[in-house]
Amino acid sequence: MNITQVREQAFAMPLTNPSYPRPPYRFYNREYIIISYRTDMDALRAVVPEPLDITDPIVKYEFIRMPDSTGFGDYTESGQVIPVSFNGEHGSYVHSMYLDDDAPISGGRELWGFPKKLASPKIVHEGDVIVGTLHYGSQLCASGTMGYKHKILDEAAQAALTKSMEAPGYLLKIIPHVDGTPRICELVKYQLEDIQIKGAWTSPAALQLYQHVIADVARLPVLEVVSALHFVADLTLGMGEVVHDYLKTDSLKDKV
Repeated sequence: MNITQVREQAFAMPLTNPSYPRPPYRFYNREYIIISYRTDMDALRAVVPEPLDITDPIVKYEFIRMPDSTGFGDYTESGQVIPVSFNGEHGSYVHSMYLDDDAPISGGRELWGFPKKLASPKIVHEGDVIVGTLHYGSQLCASGTMGYKHKILDEAAQAALTKSMEAPGYLLKIIPHVDGTPRICELVKYQLEDIQIKGAWTSPAALQLYQHVIADVARLPVLEVVSALHFVADLTLGMGEVVHDYLKTDSLKDKV
């Protein structure tokens, strides 16, 4: 394989058999359980990178079932998303993600910079309760429970949900150099596209997070559960854009 062929074929690793196909990626019947909770503001400040601004001491803990996604297949995901603003625009910062499928782990990290780790999240319907769990190996790291479809969101609430999903998401993409120093360290913006809400409900919920050295979701403790949403949607994961480069000289100045 000559140099020109390498340049033309190179998309993802490994060169001759990439871990994931080229985008776009469309998700069908994606099931969300999102439990919003109040946490410690100092704990948030310790994990949210500048130049993002924290709007409130709120974290959205997510359990997401993805039974049908182009290229990535059938998998489940769990993690924490933090409401933030950037240059006055409201959005969310993805702090942690744990999932059980290699292709979206590789693709999510390499393309966008999603903070994905291999673990075992699950969503199970148990009678009148929806149960979301996150295990890392044998250890339970997160447990969320939500009443089953207590109240259907009205048209206005569904429109607000769609608008919130269309808001930008932010990621800290880090790729090291061969000597271990950062080669890429960027704040990436992405958005969900072509969103179709197929059903949405709200119910009471409870959430417990447990200390774990690797799956450290308890770093952002639960002080109070604020609300919970259960919904199913089709959507496309849009590609990203770099909005801040931490390795540029003018980006390294700390705020006074």
